[in-house]
Amino acid sequence: MLERLDLTLATPRDEYEKNIKSLQAELHQLCYQVYIQKRPVVIVFEGWDASGKGGSIKRLTEKVDPRGYVVWPIAAPSGEDRERHYLYRFWRRLPEQGQIAIFDRSWYGRVLVERVEGYCTEADWKRAFSEINQFERQLTDFGAVIFKFWMQISKDEQLRRFEERKRINYKSWKITDEDWRNRGKWEDYEIAAEEMLLKTSTPNAPWTLVESNDKYFSRVKVLRTVADKLRHALN
Repeated sequence: MLERLDLTLATPRDEYEKNIKSLQAELHQLCYQVYIQKRPVVIVFEGWDASGKGGSIKRLTEKVDPRGYVVWPIAAPSGEDRERHYLYRFWRRLPEQGQIAIFDRSWYGRVLVERVEGYCTEADWKRAFSEINQFERQLTDFGAVIFKFWMQISKDEQLRRFEERKRINYKSWKITDEDWRNRGKWEDYEIAAEEMLLKTSTPNAPWTLVESNDKYFSRVKVLRTVADKLRHALN
């Protein structure tokens, strides 16, 4: 599935700037309608390290009323989150009606990093596919609009971005030893991602695969996908 994506897709800068401004203006109005119509919205970002999740989130929220959304950066669980069911910490971060919750990493960690790194048993992550589908179905039955983005880059492009972060001082905080270690398990993560996409892309909560070697292209695709689906969901 991921190998079939055309990672050469790109958007010229002038076209990107025109499209991004237009989409941000539309999203400003649509997110106001989210509030008026009391629809909860959940937006999930998953993908490779350095694939542009943060950049897409920034453009997505740039012109939206900050009172209407929250961004949750998800790291390893700590405190009581470690002692409870893995979905607990996500249930309590779900949006109210009329609000938007954006997850930078999500409950899919159970079938990605926790699977690959051995932080849970094989039975745990295999059971998680059906648990996640049921969880998301409950959200959509409640009226939530769900977006799930997988940001896909090539291994070579990831290396280029890692080296750039290492070289440029103001970007150095973005690169860690863990990023390099995860890169060494690229094939294992790829297998896990493929199975995740296959088993959890459902009619009510489908995955959107985003070709992300070109950041301009990926940002426009993310914003356009959100605008198109919200326009339809909000009538």
